[in-house]
Amino acid sequence: MGFLSRLREDIANARAHDPAARGDVEVAVVYSGLHAIWAHRLTHQMWKVEQLKTPARMLSQLTRSLTGIEIHPGATIGRRFFIDHGMGVVIGETAEIGNDVMLYHGVTLGGRSLAQVKRHPTLADGVVVGAGAKILGPVEIGSGSAVGANAVVVKDTPADSIATGVPATWRLRAPKEHQAAVDPAEYVDPAMWI
Repeated sequence: MGFLSRLREDIANARAHDPAARGDVEVAVVYSGLHAIWAHRLTHQMWKVEQLKTPARMLSQLTRSLTGIEIHPGATIGRRFFIDHGMGVVIGETAEIGNDVMLYHGVTLGGRSLAQVKRHPTLADGVVVGAGAKILGPVEIGSGSAVGANAVVVKDTPADSIATGVPATWRLRAPKEHQAAVDPAEYVDPAMWI
């Protein structure tokens, strides 16, 4: 996929996830989540070259100061990733994020170890993480899952589950809860929204 096609995909994805988005130009200019993702793509490529690791970290820290979103250059991120109201998002070095993932503000994908191993979470395709949630350690969040606001996840969750609480416990999503993620207007139980 070419550079411009990827930018158009990112803008369309942001508009699909944010009902407040009024146009492509506005999204491209003012969405800090997109700016952080775009900068990460550059720093991630730099990170792969040993001599560019320090400049990659420097650029990622500059991006953090401009956007309020810290994404380590070593993190691996898929397509159509969206950060809504990104302030305070932290994504660690060994984090892996699949396609069609969405994070809200204040989310941490952090580590629990100082060892030089895989120490950050893996989020499979289609995961949604609510505001303030912390996912810590090399845990895996299964595809199509949701993590509730302010949850602290320290154990794996299977596909199509919802994790809530401190420490988080999970349950399988009901079919209507999948519909809520796609079309909130048709979901009638707001107590279940995350």
